[in-house]
Formats: sequence, structure tokens, C-alpha cells
Amino acid sequence: MTHLVQLNDSPLALDDPALLSATSYGHFTSMQVRDGKVRGLDLHLERLDRSSRELFGHGVAPDRILTYLRTALASSPSADLSLRVNAFTRDRSFLDGTPVEPDLLLTVTDPIEPTTRSPRLLAVEHERAAPHLKHTGTFSLTHELRRARLAGYDDAVFYDRAGHISEASVWNICFATEDRIVWPAADVLPGITMLSLRAALDVARETVDIPLTALGDYRAAYLTNSIDPALPVASITTSAGTTEYKPDPESAGLIADAYLRIPWQEI
Repeated sequence: MTHLVQLNDSPLALDDPALLSATSYGHFTSMQVRDGKVRGLDLHLERLDRSSRELFGHGVAPDRILTYLRTALASSPSADLSLRVNAFTRDRSFLDGTPVEPDLLLTVTDPIEPTTRSPRLLAVEHERAAPHLKHTGTFSLTHELRRARLAGYDDAVFYDRAGHISEASVWNICFATEDRIVWPAADVLPGITMLSLRAALDVARETVDIPLTALGDYRAAYLTNSIDPALPVASITTSAGTTEYKPDPESAGLIADAYLRIPWQEI
């Protein structure tokens, strides 16, 4: 039994101290809410349900999620906010295969504005565990981000053991040629913005292996997530050297137009 939870030198009020350990195993989704609406809301709901079935053997009904989202929104001083939903359980019977309906922990913070600076990325070999899940095991992502910044870069971009680009710390990545947008075929988290952009793009798009040696074959590279739908990459540095990317208004415009076509959905 836990008798005390203390933050620095002060006791921390928790109705259930088991929350601290329970939230280390689970998954989450994060969304930017504007005027009470979210782009790709249906995909966020599907992600929470699908991932819960895989991790806990029990899904989460969309109506339940929406009820909680609406409660959080009604309690917020603004309809513009950032919202994170964590799914976890304090019921350890899921370890033995018993289906357990997860708890949902909602966190509301101020809205996050898009990044204004094109990042310089350091390529590092890294493969996430269960990359198809947006799980809470994000230690390695933050660790590689920190290491990249200590080395003088803005962030890390990952490549797998075969030397193929996959994703960045908190973003998907895509590349532009003269006539198409290309996404890595390596195992990555299927980000909500990435999925939405793929469906909305008018230009040809494809998923292919992108070896480190082919980075110079592309006109531009973009990071995508719910905060930055098309953040131009300034450069990617590998052990063989640095590939610089110049601004490419054509491909940037294609992605920006596709993003604007993604409909807002009311919570």
C-alpha cells in the first residue's frame, strides 16, 4: 500500500496513488482544438478505440470519449486549447488476458502555435517499440531529441537498421519531388495529420523506402503533426554529410492546400 506521495518537499494530494504507476503503460492521442473543433477527430476516436483493444483487450466507445471531451471543453476558459487523452488501467488483470475497459485521463493546456523556424535534423539510428501505437513509452524519443540538441541540431530524424528514414521525434516526415509527395515505407506511427494529408492531397503520393543515400534526390522535406502540418526541413545531417533543402513554394503550397481541405469536426 502507498502511504505517501511527495513532490519535492511537499505531500501531493492524490485520491489514487496507483495512477502514477498505471499511466506508464498505455497509449494516448493529442489534438489541437480550435473553436471547439478538431481536424481528424474521427481518426483520433478510432485510434483510441483500436489501441485500447490491442493493449487492454477492450475498446473505448466513441460516445464515451466525446462525452469526456465535451466535459473538458466546457470546463476550459477557452474553446481554443490543446487536449491530450491517455488510456490506461489500474486493473492488473489485463496482464493475464482479462479484457479491461481502460480509464481515460484528459489533460487540457493552452493551444500550441505552429513552429516558425525550419529545423536542422540529425539522423540517428533508432527503431521504436510497437511504432504503430502512440504509446506512453516516449523516453527514447525525448532522449534522442536532447542528444541532437546537445550536438547543435534542432531535432533528430530516425532511420532503421536497413538505413531507411522513418520518422522524427514527434513528427512524421515526407519528401517532395517535382511531381509527387513521398512518405517513408519504414515502420512509423501513422500520425493523424499524415493520414489526413494523404487522403486530401491532389498530387500523386506514394510510400517508398528512403535510404539515407537518397536524401539529396528530393527537393524538400516536411515534418507533419497536429501542430505543424507542413514544417519545412532546413537540413538533414548523416555520417556522410549534410543535405540542405531550399524553400520550395510549390510543394509547400500543395501540402498547405491539402491541410486546409481537412474538415474541422465538432467535439
